[in-house]
Amino acid sequence: MNRTPILFLNVLVIATCGLVYELLAGTLASYVLGDSVTQFSLIIGIYLFAMGAGSWLSRFVEGELARRFVDVELAVALLGGFSAPLLFLTFAHLSYFQVVLYGLVFLIGAAVGLEIPLLMRILKDHLDFKELVARVLAFDYAGALIASLLFPIFLVPRLGLVRTSLLFGFFNAAVGLWATWLMRPLIGGRSVARLRAQAAVVMALLAVAFVKADALTSLAEDAMFADDIVYSKTTHYQRIVVTRNRAGFQLFLNGNLQFSSADEYRYHEALVHPAMTLAGEGGRAPRRVLVLGGGDGLALREVLKYPSVEEVTLVDLDPDMTELSRRFPPLAGLNRGAFDDPRVRVVNEDAMLWLETDGPPFDAALIDFPDPNTFALGKLYTTRFYQMLKRRLAPDAAVAVQSTSPLFARSSYWCIVRTLEASGLSVRPYYTAVPSFGVWGFALARRAPFEVPQRAPSVGLRFLDDRALPAMFMLSADLGPVPVEVNRLDNQSLVRYYEAEWRRYE
Repeated sequence: MNRTPILFLNVLVIATCGLVYELLAGTLASYVLGDSVTQFSLIIGIYLFAMGAGSWLSRFVEGELARRFVDVELAVALLGGFSAPLLFLTFAHLSYFQVVLYGLVFLIGAAVGLEIPLLMRILKDHLDFKELVARVLAFDYAGALIASLLFPIFLVPRLGLVRTSLLFGFFNAAVGLWATWLMRPLIGGRSVARLRAQAAVVMALLAVAFVKADALTSLAEDAMFADDIVYSKTTHYQRIVVTRNRAGFQLFLNGNLQFSSADEYRYHEALVHPAMTLAGEGGRAPRRVLVLGGGDGLALREVLKYPSVEEVTLVDLDPDMTELSRRFPPLAGLNRGAFDDPRVRVVNEDAMLWLETDGPPFDAALIDFPDPNTFALGKLYTTRFYQMLKRRLAPDAAVAVQSTSPLFARSSYWCIVRTLEASGLSVRPYYTAVPSFGVWGFALARRAPFEVPQRAPSVGLRFLDDRALPAMFMLSADLGPVPVEVNRLDNQSLVRYYEAEWRRYE
């Protein structure tokens, strides 16, 4: 029986597994370190270099090629399969996480780089060289396509990073075990039994870890978060974790705190009510309001306090986040069931793409995106984005933007302010103190110059009053302007400022 065609299926599986490990490392590094462009660039570069090193090292492998191939498969199964849980645990417990991350990527890449050259040398006596290279490379690239499609569409949202890692490690080990039958004459009797036993042990370890994946993830996250985890999920777009302590509960996205229930009202009252008050000038209270981001529904809660509001459109990328805010009792209680209000329309779409659509103008817009720690988020703070937003606003509309900390990230804060101004808006910077975050900044904007609001609305506020509202606009000397570039799509200077400034506090 000619088993050569079946061996090419091994190439397909090997290529798929190899790219999945690369995507896993890049995604995990982006989750915990931020700056996805830098992390994916480094991961891809190191991984491809390591594959080249592995291919070069294959020239020193002489004799017993079939046995060595199975050994490499089992090594890849262990390294790649346990890569995600190992990296999660390392990030939680070690200060030199990046050394482990890039070292592991190099080892996996080198092992993957050994696989194809060894298999090609095994097959060289069965096929013409031209045919061999064509088929191996064709299956290799097809495997890469399969991995790139499966990873974002099915694997991460359905299985999560840890289970995906373990599953593909199992596939690598299965290829190794399968090879002991396909290449038995080339391996030898005693080695076959040993290799099969090793493969069975590796597959058993990966299978047990797959079943216990939730426990492994919890073990890592329990060390990353100070409080008890009451909810966690990996969605198409992010890792959502909710923790609880005696003071209340906290929401984290990709490891970054989004709010604490103990003091979130200070942040959300500061974000929402200056713009809502300003938009109501001239005797016309705001009727149509736009909320960009804010999938937790807390800004929405504040907007719905106004009886004049007839319609609120909330645009948030992640449907799992908005659904959690609707159905998860602690969060639904905190936002007072805002998503069930008939005035609310939820759109789960990229905000930048959604702004390209047409529709009636809004009287107020509240921008509650996460901090710009990646280029995917940085685009939502660019002149292009704000110019698109202007086209969806009424002439006397007001805009409020969460703008990170003017104390800890001063250049980032003023970059957002200057970018709004470069978009043709008149801007008044302001801030408040939120114990969970420290000093936190915002920007209030309109098309024409305006005076700072002086009187707080009577809508049942816990923090803002007639003294606190104007006081937020009085910036002390250490929060004042600094020279910055405007954030544009083609430079993303804001992300560079943000990474440099917040890295000092890690």
